[in-house]
Order: sequence, then structure tokens, then C-alpha cells
Amino acid sequence: MRDVVVYTVVHQPRRLKLPAQPIPAGAAAPDVERCLFDEPMNRRYLEKVAARCYHPATGMFRRLLDQDLALSVGFSFSFLRQADAWDPALVARLRDLMAHPRAEPVAVEPYHSFAMLIDLPGFVQRMRWSREALAGYFGSRPTVADTTELSMSETIYTALDHAGFDGGFIDGRPWVLEWRAPSFLYHSGRRLALLARHHALSDDVGYRFSDRTWSGWPLMADTYLDWIAAAPGDVVVLGWDYETFGEHHGADTGIFDFVRRFVTGARDRGLRFLTASEAIAAHRPRSQHLPLPVFPSTWAGSGGMEFFLGNPVQQAVFQLMREAYGKAQLSGDPALLDLALWLAQSDNLHLIQWFGRSGSEAEVSAYFTPREWWSLGADRLVWEIQQVYVNFVRAVGGPSPAPDATGDQLEMLEPEVAALVAG
Repeated sequence: MRDVVVYTVVHQPRRLKLPAQPIPAGAAAPDVERCLFDEPMNRRYLEKVAARCYHPATGMFRRLLDQDLALSVGFSFSFLRQADAWDPALVARLRDLMAHPRAEPVAVEPYHSFAMLIDLPGFVQRMRWSREALAGYFGSRPTVADTTELSMSETIYTALDHAGFDGGFIDGRPWVLEWRAPSFLYHSGRRLALLARHHALSDDVGYRFSDRTWSGWPLMADTYLDWIAAAPGDVVVLGWDYETFGEHHGADTGIFDFVRRFVTGARDRGLRFLTASEAIAAHRPRSQHLPLPVFPSTWAGSGGMEFFLGNPVQQAVFQLMREAYGKAQLSGDPALLDLALWLAQSDNLHLIQWFGRSGSEAEVSAYFTPREWWSLGADRLVWEIQQVYVNFVRAVGGPSPAPDATGDQLEMLEPEVAALVAG
């Protein structure tokens, strides 16, 4: 092994307001918005995580970029919206980080939603928007895409290719790769290259680093570098939540010192850091074909959509997401459609994965569920979440006359998106 890609995602959800608030029928979008989202809660969590993670981690990464690190960072606009509103100093630090020639932004689904499962042509448009918006925000146009929760399937792959990206990320799960190793560059019949996150090596840091019951604890940087250097293949992709550093693993666990020693010790093992786009350029001639599943893979839980749709409550909420999105589309009001996309955030399914379950995955889900919600009790908590969607659907006005699906509507879309709609 020679090359290492470090990819990290920055996201904060736009949390719902519970108990669900009644919404008058036909209410204007700003009034609907105030009923849906708990912005004081969102600010509290943003400020808490910023103090523990975002500020110290950004400072650490900025210093390490001068010491051979290369960094690819995905930003949800859910996070950027909150940072712009409540921590302009953090925004300035992130802009300074991303201005470094060894850092590059990665385009993610801007709402951190599962829009790709609801409206694929709309997903293509929003990924294009994300690319251009990030170019304006950071001064560098992304060529590589993430989706939401590293979701990938044959259809999502095709959509990203239509959106004009050069590459994308996939989680390197055995059920997806089969006999293949995660440490190679892949493609699936189109130009779009696929970087496979090394699931085991990534989770050694992302999930297991501070777990004292883990056989690998305490994980030393030298040991971790030995594991990476011994991996077969061309490129190891390490994918982490940005919140890994200081939030999921507090400063007292030694996580910041670990990262510093990991970066400074890489050269001694013959390793070099590349951004995602650099790795694609370096290894495209050797890329291998990977048949992608029709059912999307993710990096959550056991690697499939069952983490988000595996219990009846999640399935009900996902159906309500579809109802909310469809009703907003029919209303013809862009502001209501924007709200429906916020309601489609994957987090609203993640936060109820624990319902009726136990084990490590349920513990992760419960950890992310706002502590303020638990006073409702489990049954009422999930009922109130569903009621948020029900209230939205009932409040949105009746449908406006729809344009001909083969006429005016398609003229508003990019040519390749129109081709997808037309089938």
C-alpha cells in the first residue's frame, strides 16, 4: 500500500420540533417552517459540537495540511446553514482550511436527505446545485460526490454520472464488493470512478477508538499505520464523520494526538496522502469493474438501507416523507418543496432505528436522538415524529394545475435530466 485518502463529512441535522405543532391549513411557508423545526435546539447542539469538535478539529487539520496531510471534506448545507447563522468564526476557519491547496470540498446531497430514493431527477439537479454552491462558498468546485450516508446503488451511480461528477464514494462492504478488496479504484460501466471506503480500518477509528472492551484498545498510531501499510491494493480510503474528533471521541481519549502521530508517521511507512480527486487521477488507468447492487448500500449499521427502514416506525416515516414531498410538489410552491426536502433528512429515520431493537446499532441510534425528546417516552416520541409529517401534509394547499409532463415541465430541466424523466 502506498496511497491514503482521508475523507470526512461535516453534518448537523435540522431537528424537528416535538411535540408536533398544529399547522393551520393553507399557512404560508414561513409559518409552516416555524412549526416544523426546533431552531433553539439546533443552535444548542451546533454550539456544543463546535466547542468540542469543529473548532479544535479544524485547527488540527489546518496545521496537518502543512505536514503532508491531504484532506477531502463533504459539507451538508444543513450544517453550513447553521454555522452561517450561529458561528461565523467557525465558517471563517473552515474557509481557511478549504483554501489550502491540499484540501478539497466534496459535494454531498445538500439537505442530507434521501431525496435520491424519492425523486431521482430532482436529486441530479440538487447535486449539480451543491457542486456550484460549494464552489461559491469555498472557491473550489468539487469533482467528487458523496450522497447521503454514502448511499450507492446502480441507479444512484448513474445519477451521479449524469450530474457530471468525476468520482463518488461507496462503502466497501463485503456484500457489495464480494471477493474484491476495498483498496482499489472501481467503476461500474460509466466514467464515474468509485472510491471504496475501507470499512474495517475506518471504523477502527470512527467507532472503536475509545471502546475499552475492543481487543485493539488502546489503538496506537504506529499500529494503525502498520495495518494500513500491510493492506493489499492501490489506495486505502479512510472515511469518518468530522464529529469523530472531539465529539464521538472526546479530547480526553487521545484522539487528537492520535491523528497528529498518524499523519506525521505516514511518510516513514512509505505512505502518501492524496485528495479524492488526486487518487482518481492516479489510479484511473487501473480501475476495475464493480457491478453495483440495485438495493442501495450505506455506511451505517450493517451496510444496507435496513438501518434506516428496518422497523415499522421507520417505514411509516419514510412513507410520510414521500407524501410530504409529493404534496409539496403539487402545491407549486418552491418554499414548501424546500421544507419537504428538510423533512426528508435521513436523520429522521436514523434517530428512530432503536425502536423495538437492542444491540450496538440501536445504541448508536439512541446516542444521536436528542436527549430533550426522551421525556416523551419511546412510544409517544415516535408518534410525535410521525405527527409532524401528518400536520405538514394536511396544511399544504391543494394541487395547482400541473404542466404536461412531456412539455413545459421538461423544458425546465437539464437535457440529461429530462431524458431520465422521459424514461
